[in-house]
Amino acid sequence: MNNLTKYILVFLTINFLALALGNWLMAGGPQKDWYLSLNKAPWTPPGWVFGAAWFTIMVCFSFFMGHLYKLHPKPEIIILFIIQFILNISWNYVFFNRHLIGVGFIVILMLTAVVGIFMILYRKTLSSTTLLILPYFIWLLIASSLNGYIFFKN
Repeated sequence: MNNLTKYILVFLTINFLALALGNWLMAGGPQKDWYLSLNKAPWTPPGWVFGAAWFTIMVCFSFFMGHLYKLHPKPEIIILFIIQFILNISWNYVFFNRHLIGVGFIVILMLTAVVGIFMILYRKTLSSTTLLILPYFIWLLIASSLNGYIFFKN
């Protein structure tokens, strides 16, 4: 097994662990009365879209990270990845478990910024492979708008 494959498998494992942990920290939030009673954005997608989106995002992001770490195995890559990991997981807890919509909005905006930093800083290193992070960034823009709508309309 070559290094690229190893790195991709490591990032796949970590990213899907993050999804599982984030789901656990939500404590069933999307099905609870609190969330269901919120005034949500008219563009809020059906629930199944979230699972499909996150599956696709984490596969693409894992390939992005595997390629990036193979070409540029520096500590700042791992530090940025850890920050992304913590923000991604903490949003679920803050928003769905603690019902802190405003704090959740700040967290998701920070997460969007971190993913944007990945995209901008390493676009020359990765060339067209940078496209693999676009689903994550686009989804975070949508998710930020959904969180922002809830923050401003509730």
